[in-house]
Amino acid sequence: MAPMTAAMADDLAELSARFGAALRHAGLPVGPGRSERFATAVTLVRPETNRDLFNCALATLVSSKDQADMLRVVFTDVFGGLDEPGQPAGTPAAAPGPHGSPPPAEPGRGPASARMHTEILRAVDKDGDEPESAADEEISQPYLGSAIERLSGADFAELSAAELAELAAAMREMTLAVPPRRSRRRNRRPGGRRTDVRSTLRQARRTGGHAFRLIGEVPAMRPRRLVVLCDISGSMEPYARAMIQLLYCAAGGANAEVFTFATRLTRLTKELARTTPAVAIARAAQAAPDWNGGTRLGAALKEFNDRYGRRGMARGAVVLIISDGWDTGDPELVRQEMERLSLVAFRIVWMNPRTKSTSYEPLAGGMAAAWPFCDAVVSGHSLQAVGRLAAALADPVRQRAITAPVVG
Repeated sequence: MAPMTAAMADDLAELSARFGAALRHAGLPVGPGRSERFATAVTLVRPETNRDLFNCALATLVSSKDQADMLRVVFTDVFGGLDEPGQPAGTPAAAPGPHGSPPPAEPGRGPASARMHTEILRAVDKDGDEPESAADEEISQPYLGSAIERLSGADFAELSAAELAELAAAMREMTLAVPPRRSRRRNRRPGGRRTDVRSTLRQARRTGGHAFRLIGEVPAMRPRRLVVLCDISGSMEPYARAMIQLLYCAAGGANAEVFTFATRLTRLTKELARTTPAVAIARAAQAAPDWNGGTRLGAALKEFNDRYGRRGMARGAVVLIISDGWDTGDPELVRQEMERLSLVAFRIVWMNPRTKSTSYEPLAGGMAAAWPFCDAVVSGHSLQAVGRLAAALADPVRQRAITAPVVG
């Protein structure tokens, strides 16, 4: 039998994914790993009957008796019974057709969804034969894309807590990088603009004091600090949970300092360390008693500047402020504190989910006061928009006094 082609493998992978989606819909924890093992088992066993196919599924897709019972129910609904359609129990299966492929199904024989079994066998056993018409290959259940693909474009405010948890895997693959900065330290490098005199003389001792080779040096580079101020007031609560989950998953490499604010400022850096996203969010809610409260943006910025920014935390850092700009305090205080922050921070990126609309204008008092001191304003309202947020954080160019919103 000829080896399986790439197209055959793709067909089998797709059909295995559809079967796994049906099992997940029924409540079984069947992920991509188990679906892959099921496809591998089908490739090795090459089942000729529904019972052989069920045994492949039983060995790779479930891990308990309760799950096996549910698997049998879903398997029967998708592929038909454990005996061949229209065949009494215990009757031997029909002889396979040419090249080891099963005989074509007769019209009106068995449920329509049982054709999936035939498609799997064709993907495994056919040897260069042309596929049948599209009508013969039609499957009653449409293909269900992965949860990440379905949820990546959805607004965070429209997602449930369970759906936000599903996005955690995709967020772990993202990186929140920040521009580097020059360090006071220097690294030795051949051809550097400056000569490392000490290293050059130390090497010259081996040649009687004659420096036959000059050792150069260049300034060392290190990443800037990322400081995040996240609004957890009532209007920002859905986005705040998603952003805190993103910061837990992706900001570890950026050495981020995370603060939340509504009516007061709370430092959450320790609460977000060495734990799972769900536990981190729960600890954050306990540490921040003003969660889902009002907004005092100006007071929070002043407390940060007085307690942390003045001590050097914001000096040369990239500051990310996550807020819709709605403030119950004095906008003039917001303007003053944003000006103080802009004097020490390298870049200020403001994430406002309201800017997802092309007709957005900074009419809210807090947002209007802060706008001239921001280097970039992005929406970050979905997983796709988070990519533009990451690009704004990594931008090495300072752009103060933006006159038009950067809709992300």
